[in-house]
Amino acid sequence: MAAIGFTAAAPLTGLTSVAYAADAVSAAVGKPLQEAQKLTSSGKHKEALAKLKEADAVGGKTEFEKYQIERVRASAAAAAGDNDTAARAFEAVVNSGRLSAGESPKFTQALAGIYYRAKDYPKAITWIQRALKDSPGDAQMHDLLVQTYYISGKFAEAAKELQASGKQSEGNLQMLANIQLKQNDKAGYVATLEKLAGSYPKTSYWADLLNRVVGKPGFSSTLNLDLLRLKLQLGLLAKPNDYMEMGQLALQVANPAEALKVIEQGYKKGVLGTGADAGRHQRLKDLAVKTDADLKKARDASEAELIKNKDADGLANMGYALVSEGKGDAGLKLMDQAIKFGTARRPEEMKLHYGQAQAIAGKKAAAITTLKGVKGTAGEAELARYNIMQINHPM
Repeated sequence: MAAIGFTAAAPLTGLTSVAYAADAVSAAVGKPLQEAQKLTSSGKHKEALAKLKEADAVGGKTEFEKYQIERVRASAAAAAGDNDTAARAFEAVVNSGRLSAGESPKFTQALAGIYYRAKDYPKAITWIQRALKDSPGDAQMHDLLVQTYYISGKFAEAAKELQASGKQSEGNLQMLANIQLKQNDKAGYVATLEKLAGSYPKTSYWADLLNRVVGKPGFSSTLNLDLLRLKLQLGLLAKPNDYMEMGQLALQVANPAEALKVIEQGYKKGVLGTGADAGRHQRLKDLAVKTDADLKKARDASEAELIKNKDADGLANMGYALVSEGKGDAGLKLMDQAIKFGTARRPEEMKLHYGQAQAIAGKKAAAITTLKGVKGTAGEAELARYNIMQINHPM
C-alpha cells in the first residue's frame, strides 16, 4: 500500500498586494516596489526579484518598507520556484507581526508548503505545527503533517497523528497500514485493514484480511465453510476447487440446498462444468440433488429424533438448511431451539451460524446483534465481525 501522494501548493492568492501608502513608503522604495509587483502579476517573477534589488539598495528604510519588500519578494520567489529566497521572505513577513488575523494562516501554510517542496522536512514540520496551532481543524495541514512525518521516516509520529484523527480517508488508512507493516505491528495492521474493508470495501482488502484470519494460529478448520461463505458473498471465489470445496463442506453439514446454490453459481459463471474435471463437477451436483431429496423425505422423522436426543449440532444444521431453502422462520426457530439446548460442541460457532442464517433470512438487525455477541479464540469472533462488516457494506 503506497503512501498518499500529497502535493503541498503554497496558497498565494491574495498575498501579492502591496498596502502602499504615500506617507508610509518613500518614493525611492515605492517606485521599484510597485514595478516589481506589476512584473510578478504579469508572470515575470524573476524580473520582479531583480527589480526588488533596487528597493533593497535604498538606505535608511523603515521597518514597514522592509515588510512591504519582503511581502512582494515572498510571492515572486515562490512563483519563480526559488524556495530558499521564498522561505526567507515568508519567514520575515510572518515574524514581522504586521499580518492581519486573516492573512497570517495563509502565509504560515505557504511557508510550510515551501519547506515541504524543498524537502527540508524538519522546518516543514515546525511550520505545519505552527499552522495547526492557529487552525487545529485544518485537514489539509493535518494531512501534510502526516505525509511529512512519513516521508522523513518518523513513522511512530505519523501513526500517532493518523490514529488520533476521527473519520479517516482511504489514503490515510493505507498509509497507517503501511507504517504498521514496516513496524511489524501485525495486530495494528489487521485492525487498520478491517477499517479499510469496512469503510472502503475492495476485494484486495478483503482478500488480505481473510487470508490473515485463516493463517492465524489456532484457526479452526471447522470454520472453513464460514470463510468460504464470506468469500462467496464478497466475490472472492474464483477457482473450480473453491466452488467444489464449498459444495462438499455444505453437504457434510447436511445443507444440500446451500451446496446446490454454490454449485449452480459455479456453472453459471463457467467455472464448473468445463475442463478435465467436468465429470467430477457433475457428480458433485448429482450427489447434492440426491442428498437434498433424501433429507427432505426424512426431515420430519429426523427433526423429532434430534429434539428427543437434544442434539443441538444436528438440529442447528437442519435449521440452517431450511433457511438456505428459503424457509427462514422455520429454520431460525430450530436454530434458536438448538442454542437453548446448551449441548453444542462449539457454542460460539453455533452463534456465528445463527447470525449468518438471520442475515440470509433478511433479519439484518437481529443478525448484527447476534454476531456482536460471538466470542471465541479459534476465528469465530473475527468472522463474526467480518460478517457484520459485509452486512453493513455489501460488495
